[in-house]
Amino acid sequence: MSKEKSSIGFGIGLLAGVVGGLVAGILYAPCPGEEMRAKVKDTVCDLAEKHSPAINEAKKQALESVDLLKYKLERQYKKFGNMLKSKKLRRAKELESETNFDW
Repeated sequence: MSKEKSSIGFGIGLLAGVVGGLVAGILYAPCPGEEMRAKVKDTVCDLAEKHSPAINEAKKQALESVDLLKYKLERQYKKFGNMLKSKKLRRAKELESETNFDW
């Protein structure tokens, strides 16, 4: 699980670095605001068109991973619940055998 956490952290850090770099580039650009906005819009549209299939695939894989994780967690939760029930039953049987009342 630590590998997954570290890779998620790396991905978030990478994304934050990219966004930060874009913002810094826009702020320090020598072009006027209107021209810069047009360039940014064109660049973003080009990137979205170019990487749309990859983004959709990554989204699909992320959703599949979340579903698998949910399934595994639910299974573990049920196992834990069953374990608790069996321990309670075992304890109840022990108490019953210890306190055999002859009525």
